[in-house]
Amino acid sequence: MNSQHPLVVFNAHLLSSDASYRSAGISVYIANLLAQFGRDARGLRFDVLTGPATVSAADVGLPVRHARLPTQRPGVRILWEQTALPILARRLQADLLHCPAFVGPLLSPCPQVITVHDLSFLRYPAFFKPGNRLYLSTLTGIACRRAQAVIAVSDHAAREVVTLLGVPEERVTRVYHGVAPRFRPLPQEEVDDFRRREGLPARFVLYLGTLEPRKNLIRLVQAFERQRDPDLHLVLAGAQGWYFHDLLQEVERLELKDRVHFPGFVPTTDQVLWYNAAHVFAYVSMYEGLGMPVIEALACGTPVLTSSTTALPEAGGAGALTVHPEDEDEIAAGLQRLLADDELRMELRAEGLTHAATFSWETTARETAQVYRRVVT
Repeated sequence: MNSQHPLVVFNAHLLSSDASYRSAGISVYIANLLAQFGRDARGLRFDVLTGPATVSAADVGLPVRHARLPTQRPGVRILWEQTALPILARRLQADLLHCPAFVGPLLSPCPQVITVHDLSFLRYPAFFKPGNRLYLSTLTGIACRRAQAVIAVSDHAAREVVTLLGVPEERVTRVYHGVAPRFRPLPQEEVDDFRRREGLPARFVLYLGTLEPRKNLIRLVQAFERQRDPDLHLVLAGAQGWYFHDLLQEVERLELKDRVHFPGFVPTTDQVLWYNAAHVFAYVSMYEGLGMPVIEALACGTPVLTSSTTALPEAGGAGALTVHPEDEDEIAAGLQRLLADDELRMELRAEGLTHAATFSWETTARETAQVYRRVVT
């Protein structure tokens, strides 16, 4: 070690402020984790590596180094990751390199920690673009087996890392994501004002996340079509991902264009308003490493319908009604129960608020720092 305080080099090149799917999931994880370390470095030193003008030291409270290359382009980022990153880590005399998105340099001058968010590209390869699937399926296993520690974002994800990637169990640690304090029940007047501004119906089912095949949105639309309330609407909020056109075609085929709405990308600051305004939040994804939107919705006091598979029961706890994501009948029946049973809705609201309160970014940072220390000592 170079000093009394270990130096962690943090690869933050997937941190994004774009109004697109790139600013979801992993970018949120990176931003919140760095913000926590900026407030309390926990006896560690940090060098944060980002793309050109992505984030400043003032934003995260940590030293930031910007790449000169346009690493927002996937091909350039992958090349930088495997060539320039290890050279830079050596020059900085890093004690540890944290790569928070599946893959790190295969030749590293120092110990590595890698975060795995899910292994959907192995379980459901058809849901991915060929180039992205090839990159992740080829390099993730090699990088994780070479890493000194792997952080998995749920118990389910940890089991997948051991089973599918062959990483020894003792090198895998589960560290949950946190939930920002802004996700909370809002005053009814504020929610009503938001509904009026957005022209939202009084009762709607909300999905919030990237619009991509893995999220099982076509089945959700089909289950929604079976609800017999003509005043009920479905809002599919989020940035368009791959194969969005298939979803749009299904909405048109079912003649639901007047009741299914696509507001597009929702800024982080507005998400709490959407969760609060919804009558039900539906997230019946086929596969999740954790499923942060479920926890965020619960933190806002919104009844949740989610999947009974992968990590989503961990995300929902006792506060969510679960259904099998491949069973359209079950999804439709689950929606009907949440929409019609006020007593169930109130019970789930109370359970959900309690469950969501167990997730915090401060805990995520503390447990991540513990992984760092195990690696460098």
